[in-house]
Amino acid sequence: MAKRIEATNVSSYYGNFKAIDSVSMTVEPKTITALIGPSGCGKSTFLRSINRMHEVLPGARIEGSLTIDDQNIYDPDVDVTAVRRMIGMVFQRPNPFPTMSIYENAVAGLKLNGVRKKSTLDDAAEKSLRSANLWDEVKDRLDRPGAGLSGGQQQRLCIARTIAVQPQVVLMDEPCSALDPISTLAIEDLMFKLKDQFTIIIVTHNMQQAARVSDKTGFFSIEKTGDPGRLIEYDDTQKIFSNPTQKKTEDYITGRFG
Repeated sequence: MAKRIEATNVSSYYGNFKAIDSVSMTVEPKTITALIGPSGCGKSTFLRSINRMHEVLPGARIEGSLTIDDQNIYDPDVDVTAVRRMIGMVFQRPNPFPTMSIYENAVAGLKLNGVRKKSTLDDAAEKSLRSANLWDEVKDRLDRPGAGLSGGQQQRLCIARTIAVQPQVVLMDEPCSALDPISTLAIEDLMFKLKDQFTIIIVTHNMQQAARVSDKTGFFSIEKTGDPGRLIEYDDTQKIFSNPTQKKTEDYITGRFG
């Protein structure tokens, strides 16, 4: 089931540098939330904090509370691997495993989790590739290298790999920035389909994309270089883009800065 995410006064650090300061927001299940803002304002840092990828860097830590259905994922007794299994991640550039076939890419996470039964893997591969709107394009060449697909197909393969392990949350860090407009539209259509099953959070620099696909939008910004990023405004996407509360949000949306 899709999960509810609640961040309360979340600050993230890289050593002594504070990357984001006191971010609070609630993300409801089965919604798409877009995070927008200028480069270097902490959007991706916040996204990576949600599935604890932030902390793999030396000296990285967070303060505050991040809960998934009321469970603080940073509690000492929480299994980090279980968190990352529950919260999938799709990155900026398509990254299929280059030595693996399309089929092997789709089931890589399941195999890592110990699934070996071929019928189970076959079913999961087909289900995830269908969910990623890729099955009809690759069903006759599942043994071909995943890296041989087009950029848009590779990104959908990465999404299939992510959802094959049945996460409850899917994080997407600028998933369309390296894609052409047609491939971008295919990913956006896929997001609409997937939100019936997952809670989705996407980082994007594309204002039109945020307006098209998201239910809620969070605007991050910084005062000046070296300052931590802050969540300036978080509201329904329609309100953010038509009548934002904060002037700084309006200035960014209308292109006056950023």
